[in-house]
Amino acid sequence: MKIIDYQDSRPIYEQIAAYYRRMILMGVMETDEQMPSVRSLAIELSTNPNTVQKAYTALERDGYIYTVKGRGNFVKGRDELVNVKEEELVEKVSRLFQEANEMGLSYEDIVRKAEERMKND
Repeated sequence: MKIIDYQDSRPIYEQIAAYYRRMILMGVMETDEQMPSVRSLAIELSTNPNTVQKAYTALERDGYIYTVKGRGNFVKGRDELVNVKEEELVEKVSRLFQEANEMGLSYEDIVRKAEERMKND
């Protein structure tokens, strides 16, 4: 499992949180599935438990996981998270299309160029 990239400029806790956000949104982790314990994940990643706890706190704050006292951390409902993420993405794309339109670029040109880039990535 490749979670931490030491070449990445983001803090380690952000990389851990981003990894689990992706896994949850992709459906790899299911609703109410238990997250690895802070201690076990810290050992597995060779990092400080405080770093993992900071990542879990960020995930909980963003609504991806919930904590049950004495039992651990669990994945929240994926469907709700996907809907929220979809709304965020639609908002971002709408702003980008508006900006492109203001510059005189057509919707079709932007979509075509984006599709070309996606094929090359």
